[in-house]
Amino acid sequence: MATREMYDLSEAGFEKSSDLMKLLPPDLFAELCQQSIQHLQCQNTGVDQTLICQRFQAAGVDTNVDEVRNVINAVNYLFSNAAKHRLPTETLLNTVTSHYKLPKPTLQVIRHVWNEEGKKLCDIECSRGLLPAAQLLDFQWKIGMAISSDGCKSLNHPYVTVELKVAEHSGQVQNKVFEMTIPEFQHFSKQFREMSAALENV
Repeated sequence: MATREMYDLSEAGFEKSSDLMKLLPPDLFAELCQQSIQHLQCQNTGVDQTLICQRFQAAGVDTNVDEVRNVINAVNYLFSNAAKHRLPTETLLNTVTSHYKLPKPTLQVIRHVWNEEGKKLCDIECSRGLLPAAQLLDFQWKIGMAISSDGCKSLNHPYVTVELKVAEHSGQVQNKVFEMTIPEFQHFSKQFREMSAALENV
């Protein structure tokens, strides 16, 4: 029998995301579910929330990235906890329908995805868990001249902009941008060289 944790879907953002789920065409919701499953199986680095948001908007769904993030979190939580508790398909559907009145096509998508991928996901969860570590997908940097900056005291002072593309364990792919002074970047670079040298000796 599933534990109480599985039934507390409010923690997953279902309350915030169920209204949006009701508006999604079944094919787009199925695409999101497949990407979530692939992420939990470590077959992809995460669900690109910006791209998914654009796909929803192109289909006429009035939404934004924050709402899409809630849906991604809810779907990831639903499938990861279903795998953790090795839920049969009917129990999973009863869990959802007892709290939220999702349309039949949406429930059919959940049924189909879980019938197809549930056993494999349960086996993966049993062997190593379902919380992949965050991954660095891309690292970009460039040098500029400061016109105004919190970190630079004078104008026309050089600085470095760093942009990281990170796939978080939740399945979201996000860009993180920050600025550093030249000395800060030099220290940052030195730490990377030290890490690289240490890894060569492992």
